[in-house]
This record gives sequence, C-alpha cells and structure tokens, in this order.
Amino acid sequence: MSTSNAQQHWETVYATKQPDQVSWTQPVPAISLEFIHSFPLDKQARIIDVGGGDSCLVDFLVAEGYQNITVLDISATALAKARRRLGARAQQVTWVVSDVLAFTPSVPFDVWHDRATFHFLTTADQIARYLSLAQAAIRPNGYLTIGTFSTAGPTKCSGLEVHQYDEQELAATLARGFTKIRCRTEDHVTPFETTQNFLFCSFRRLVSRLAA
Repeated sequence: MSTSNAQQHWETVYATKQPDQVSWTQPVPAISLEFIHSFPLDKQARIIDVGGGDSCLVDFLVAEGYQNITVLDISATALAKARRRLGARAQQVTWVVSDVLAFTPSVPFDVWHDRATFHFLTTADQIARYLSLAQAAIRPNGYLTIGTFSTAGPTKCSGLEVHQYDEQELAATLARGFTKIRCRTEDHVTPFETTQNFLFCSFRRLVSRLAA
C-alpha cells in the first residue's frame, strides 16, 4: 500500500469510528507503561509513541510528569482526537503527522515506543527502512519497545494484512542494531470482547564501534 493510500485508509478509520468501535483501544495501556517504567529514565527523557493515533498512553505519560513526549501518526484525524481529549495539556506534547517510514527526527530519543505499527510492515524493504530509522532516531544505549501480533494473534487488522512474530523472529529481525532485554505476551481484550494475543519486547540500541 502506498503512503497516500495508507493515509487515506487510516483517516477514514479515525473519522468514522469511535474508540469503542476499533479493536486496539485500551483504556489503560498497562503493558506499554510497564515497559517504559522498566527503563532508567528521568522526567526529561525524550519519548516517542510511534503510530500513537488517539491512544491514551500520552495521557498517562503527561500525568506522570514526562516533559518531552512526541506522538507520531499517519492520521491527522487521530492526533486531533487525542489533542481534544487532552485539552490544555496537549500543548505539552509534540504532535507529528507522518508515515513512520517518511519520518525525519530532529532530536534523538531515549525511548521509541510502538504498539501495533510494526506488524503492518509486511515487506523486507519496509522493515529495513523502519529499523534504519529507529536506529538513527534512538540515542546510543536508548530503548525501543515494540508490541506486535504474536503467532497466536490475528493475521489481519482493520482489513490490512499483518506480519505476526514470535520472540525469536522479532529478536533476530532487530539483532543488527539492538539487543533484546526481555519479551512477554499479552491477551488484549478488545471492545468487542474478543481476544488478540500480542508479543511485547524491549531492546537496547547498540553502540557501534565507530561511535564508541
């Protein structure tokens, strides 16, 4: 799917559906917070939520006092919903409308968080581009956490094909630039009371010999 088609797809989804009408909604993003809390961060840490849409993760991070939060999504409509929900607190967040594969970060991040974006990348070129961007965007020894559909999870989401992962494949896919810290699975209960199995893993960005 081209960038323009992908953007139109997600704009339509967010323009026509409410949070209780999409499978990925989480009132409390408990696993994402668990992983972020596991990193040795101060409140000035730069955190980016990739494909954040109108996720509530940003609400919790702002409430906890994190001061350098960026939310990136391909859908301007999704980010507008999140900004309206946050009200005046939205001014504390940097909002970026972009396909992640076209994103050019202006600052290095301490944490790159991605729940349910990476598994929509289904070609070798897309995956390689994403990992190259993430490696460039995360500071040396910074952190990356990814939540994808596991091999026990769905094969499609929002009508789009996804790439399922097990722990070994995800770790091997990221091995060139990152070292795995830990992984766990989660049964996400959707607003429709169905269950989707996710794999969450955290990684540390490796320091190249040239940068060391």
